Amino acid sequence: MHKTYVHPLPVRLWHWINAVGFLLLILTGVHIRYVGVFDLMSFRTAVTLHNWIGFVVIADYFVWLLFYLTSDKIVNYVPDLNARRLFTKAFRQVRYYGYGMFVGEKDPHTVTPYDKFNPMQAMLYSVVMLIVAPIQFYTGILLWDVQRFSAQVEFFGGVRIVDTIHVLIFAFFIVYIFMHAYLGALGRPWTAHYKAMFTGWEEEH
Repeated sequence: MHKTYVHPLPVRLWHWINAVGFLLLILTGVHIRYVGVFDLMSFRTAVTLHNWIGFVVIADYFVWLLFYLTSDKIVNYVPDLNARRLFTKAFRQVRYYGYGMFVGEKDPHTVTPYDKFNPMQAMLYSVVMLIVAPIQFYTGILLWDVQRFSAQVEFFGGVRIVDTIHVLIFAFFIVYIFMHAYLGALGRPWTAHYKAMFTGWEEEH
């Protein structure tokens, strides 16, 4: 067995706070969206919890951002600028996900502290963390106090447009969480990647 320290403590703390926060945001968000269908709590309680949890997740995001901006680990989010090499690696990874892992082939990507994402993960995580999540946070803040941010809300076409964007990204994150959980279970054994997010050490047999 070979062990590699891949996930520093700040990243692990951010990850689990973010994971729990998003699950609670989904729960309260569904309650707000479908008021009267779910009766786990009052509408006012759901709104209050959704707002406070949202601010915690936003603060947690800036912990993640600050860590990577001040760390040499930021290279994990820098894409390979060699298009041919990037395409070749991505094709190998797609083939592995679609065929190789079902016949016992080895994952073509080797995890290291400075290259912990395979090409598919790197592209997806970069888009999620640098584009999708900030848009969700921004629209959430606009909806938190529509009157205070009325000028910005109107600039984007009104409350309905802002709310639609927020809900569509909310739906995207529901799918993303299931995908993330599934991909996390592809370790050998299946608990390996989950364990690594608690200990920091990736184990390769």
